[in-house]
Amino acid sequence: MTRAPLHASLLLVAGPAVARAHPGQPVEPHDLWRAWSTEPLVIALLVASALLYARGFAARRHHAGTTRAPAAWRAHAYAAALATLVIALLSPVDALGGALFAGHMVQHLLLTMVAAPLLVLGDPGTSLLWALPIDMRRRMGLAWRRAPTLRAAWRALGHPLTAWSLHFVALVAWHVPTLYERAVRDDAVHALEHASFFVTALLFWWVVAAPRPRQRMGTGLALLYLFTSALASTILGALITMATVPWYTVHARSALAWGVNALEDQQLAGLIMWVPAGLVYVGAALALGVELLREPAVGRS
Repeated sequence: MTRAPLHASLLLVAGPAVARAHPGQPVEPHDLWRAWSTEPLVIALLVASALLYARGFAARRHHAGTTRAPAAWRAHAYAAALATLVIALLSPVDALGGALFAGHMVQHLLLTMVAAPLLVLGDPGTSLLWALPIDMRRRMGLAWRRAPTLRAAWRALGHPLTAWSLHFVALVAWHVPTLYERAVRDDAVHALEHASFFVTALLFWWVVAAPRPRQRMGTGLALLYLFTSALASTILGALITMATVPWYTVHARSALAWGVNALEDQQLAGLIMWVPAGLVYVGAALALGVELLREPAVGRS
């Protein structure tokens, strides 16, 4: 059975958690380390995801034997992804995103450049599938095989050009000043912003790092894919950083409490997009480059 339905389910599980807006007034420095969220829905979803994955991963290792057991590093990647989501959604980072554009940028990078690729590397679809009773797994597999339209839609979404374009559009559109400021002021739009960033990031990284080789593009094309994405992110980050007037004023008042004005906050946010995000792309490209240079080896998935 293909893993696509389970990955689609993961998006639905992760989406609401990522889509939580910042309630109340922007946090100030003296309150930052007390600004932990106890949002019940987010906590419940993260705990349920962890427990289901652990159950499914253990079942896979028990039934697979020693030769085809899933590699332990995939479970570690999944755990790191959930930890990153905790930092982005429940820690003071979330509150800081309501006060500073730079804080919001950190949160977005945690979601799109750390949590999303780690989730893909964790192969959650397979483990979440194994967490279900065998009868349910069989019914889901049969339903998937009998849904050609759904399978075609997944293939279209998983095409490299589609995944790249959707992520690029989300990146650019939500940094248009009017849309960004609308998202900060409107909870529903803010939810859409975070969900679109995270969902398109999962699609983007799936094309590069899907668990099975037949599910991802060739290494040479993947290097080009990452290079063009890094270029787009670098250009946007540089434009935001080098602007001589503030593009975003929604954080102007709250930024003063942090000792910066709107332009300085914007320049810091641009640098965060420009440098750390670029390093993630470079790291991924280096890993693929090593894979391209060495001879193919049979390993455990």
